[in-house]
Amino acid sequence: MSEFSSTADQVVPNREPSLREFWLKEDWLAVWLGVGLVIAAYAVFASGSNISWFAVAPAKWSTFTEFGAGFATNSLRYVTQFVTFLVIFTIAITALGHSAKAFIPAFLFIYLLSLAVFAVGSWDQAQRYNLEPPLVALLVGLLISNLFGLPRWLDAGFRVEFYIKTGIVLLGATLPFTLIVWAGPVALLQASIVSVVTFLVIFFVGRKLGLDHHLAAILGAGGAVCGVSAAIAIAGAVRAKKEYPPIAITLVVLWAIIMIFVLPLVSRALQLPAGVAGAWIGTSEFADAAGFAAAQSYGGLAGPATGISGTADQAIASYTLIKVVGRDVWIGIWAFLLATISVTRWERPETDRKVDAGQIWWRFPKFVIGFLLASIFVTSLVGKYSYADFSRIVKPGFIAPITALRTWVFTFSFLSIGLTARLREFAPAGGRPFLAFTAGVAVNVILGFVLSVLIFGHYWAAVRH
Repeated sequence: MSEFSSTADQVVPNREPSLREFWLKEDWLAVWLGVGLVIAAYAVFASGSNISWFAVAPAKWSTFTEFGAGFATNSLRYVTQFVTFLVIFTIAITALGHSAKAFIPAFLFIYLLSLAVFAVGSWDQAQRYNLEPPLVALLVGLLISNLFGLPRWLDAGFRVEFYIKTGIVLLGATLPFTLIVWAGPVALLQASIVSVVTFLVIFFVGRKLGLDHHLAAILGAGGAVCGVSAAIAIAGAVRAKKEYPPIAITLVVLWAIIMIFVLPLVSRALQLPAGVAGAWIGTSEFADAAGFAAAQSYGGLAGPATGISGTADQAIASYTLIKVVGRDVWIGIWAFLLATISVTRWERPETDRKVDAGQIWWRFPKFVIGFLLASIFVTSLVGKYSYADFSRIVKPGFIAPITALRTWVFTFSFLSIGLTARLREFAPAGGRPFLAFTAGVAVNVILGFVLSVLIFGHYWAAVRH
C-alpha cells in the first residue's frame, strides 16, 4: 500500500542515481504523466478545441432528478475518462513493479467513490459551505476507514503519493510565471511577506510545542500558501508520516470555513472598500475556494445601499492577485527549500552519515521539478497574451480543463489518505497542532489587515479588474 511513511523507513543509500530512475521511479513517472497531460491539452487547445469533453465532472445540481439527467447525458464522457485514467495509471503502476490485476478493480472502486464525492460536492447545499470534492473525499475516506473498514485487496488502488505527485505537477500548469508579472509588485510583495511570516510563526510555535519538524513544516505551509495543496505537497517533499497531512488538512478546512463568515462580517462592520476587503481576504484565507466565496459574498454588498465603495469585480480581482497568484506560487519555493532542509538537516541523525550532493539529488522530490516544468511550459505559451485575453481565452479553454483533471487526481489522493488513515493515529499529536496553526491564523489575519488596509489600502481601493 502506498502511503506517507516516516523518514526513518525511507532512508536511501548513498549511491549514484541511474538513468533507470527516469522511468522506474514514482516521482519521475508522475512528472512524465503530468507534463504529458499538459502537453496533450495544449495540442488540442492549439488546434482550436479543448479537452473539456474529457475533463468532465458533475455540474451544480439541486435535485436528484437534475443530477440524474446530467449524469445520463454525460455517461459516455465518464466512461471515457475512467478508461483513460485506468490505462495511464495502470501502465505507471506496472512500471513500478505492482500488479495490474490487483490495481484495476481497486481503481474502479476509487473512481466510482470519487464520482460519488464529486456529486456531493456539486450539490448546491454543499457548495454553500465550501465542501469541495477533495475535502469531501477526505471526510468520506476517514468515515469509511474508521467506522466500517475495507477489504485488504482494495489497498492496491490507494496510491496516495503517486496521485499527489501527479496532481502537484498539474498544479504547476495552472500557475504560469506570467501571473506574477500581471499581479504587480504590490501584490507580490504583500503575498511574500505573509507567506514567509505565517510559515515561520506556525513552524517555530509548533517546534516550541514539541511537534516534529515534518509536521510543523506541513502546518506552516498549509497556513502560508494554498492550504490543502501546500500541505500535501510539502508532506511529499519532506516524506512525512502518513497521519500528518490529514491533521494539517483538517485545520486548514476548519479555519477556512470560519474565515468565510468572519472576514466579510468584519469588513462590512469597518465599511472597507471592496478591493481592500478582497486583498485582506486573499491575505488571510487558507483555501482558494473558501477565499473566493468570501470575496464574492463581500463584493456583492458593494453599492450605494450599503455605503461600501468599489465593485464586486474589484473584490474578486484583489483576492485573486493576492491568494491565487501571489501566495500560491510559493508552493514550489517552499517544497524546494523544505525538501533540501529535510535531507541535509532533519534526516542526518537518522542516516548517521555525511550527506553529499549526490544523495541530496537522490532524495530530492522530483515531482517539484515537474511542477516547475509544467509552469515554465505554460508560461512560454501564454506570454503572448494580455491578462484580459488570458482570462477570456486561455483560462477557460486550456487552464480550466487541466484544473478539473487536477481536482480528480487530488480527489483520488484524498480518498486514499482517508481510507488508509486511522483517527487513533492523530491522538499522539494532541491539541498542539491546533495551537500552532491558530497562532499562525492570528498573525496572518492581523498582518493581512495592516498590509491591506493601512499600508497598501490606497492601491487595493483602486485596483483594476
